Amino acid sequence: MDGVRAAFARAGLVRTYEGRWLAGVCSGVAARLGIEAWVVRLVLLLLLVLPGSPFLVYAVLWFCMPPQGWVAPVRDA
Repeated sequence: MDGVRAAFARAGLVRTYEGRWLAGVCSGVAARLGIEAWVVRLVLLLLLVLPGSPFLVYAVLWFCMPPQGWVAPVRDA
């Protein structure tokens, strides 16, 4: 799992602390895209009317995105 989180961190997708409401997923995605967090939240709300589950996507991102300041553990060779 640390490899997935490290990949997200390298891509700049981290859960931010400032501006977070629940877990910081929307604010982290917004920071990565360079837009305001309310835009990402609005898109998430609009996606609720479509088939599929934006809640599932949110939960997966919550699990995979490391928190801001996270450092990948060093493994011994």
